[in-house]
Amino acid sequence: MVSYWHVFKLSFQRQLTYRTANIAGLLTNLFFGLLRASVLIALYGSRLEVNGITLQGAVTYTGVTQALIAYLSLFGWWDLMNSVYKGSVAVDLLKPMNYFSFWLAQDLGRSLACFFLRGVPLLIGYAIFYPIYVPNKPDQLAVLGLALILSMLTSFAWRFLVNLAAFWTPNAQGIGRFAFGLSWFLSGFIMPLRFFPDWFVRIANFTPFPSMINTIIEIYLGVIRGPDSLQALLIQAVWFMGLVLVCQLVLKAGLHTLVIQGG
Repeated sequence: MVSYWHVFKLSFQRQLTYRTANIAGLLTNLFFGLLRASVLIALYGSRLEVNGITLQGAVTYTGVTQALIAYLSLFGWWDLMNSVYKGSVAVDLLKPMNYFSFWLAQDLGRSLACFFLRGVPLLIGYAIFYPIYVPNKPDQLAVLGLALILSMLTSFAWRFLVNLAAFWTPNAQGIGRFAFGLSWFLSGFIMPLRFFPDWFVRIANFTPFPSMINTIIEIYLGVIRGPDSLQALLIQAVWFMGLVLVCQLVLKAGLHTLVIQGG
């Protein structure tokens, strides 16, 4: 456990050193977030609410999703993939640590740093331009905190699984771009899932992606509460555990391939 904590701490500290990148990323996400908010305001027109989401909620949605970009690495994560191509995977496998947990500890440190350096400041910046919704009920905040943790875990398990494609192809970034792009639509990042047709929502709910974004949004806005929010947490946990199981099976097959090829 001490080893994982050390990996987590080093990853957190490393992310803190990227000051220029963090500031640039924050400003970029803020700019495009305000742009997305303007589009939604225009689309709402004179409407005060669309399918349970108020105009204020829609604007808040753009801020929260932008704040989650770095936290969840929504636009791509290639660290594990690059380690396979560079050969450092061999060193990682020799460490007295579970391979999945080793990478999870690293990503938790990175994501936590991004949450405080880019996520929270972005929402504060948003509040300067728009009167966004801020949850203040203790029970809602507690559920939201759990949803944030589970969304990060689910997101990591998905990204880990996508990166494992590197064991079978000399350049898996194309697969990764398709996989991450698909998650933008089905998670509710591009547009709240409540704005899509019922058939699209049913398809999305058969995937782990709503557990990464949509669950956080609906809990944050208070669209789901009470037993429904607890059920959403349970679904997140089930998806995470299911993805971990798939990751272990695919990783085992990937390592077998690596050994056969003389890696």
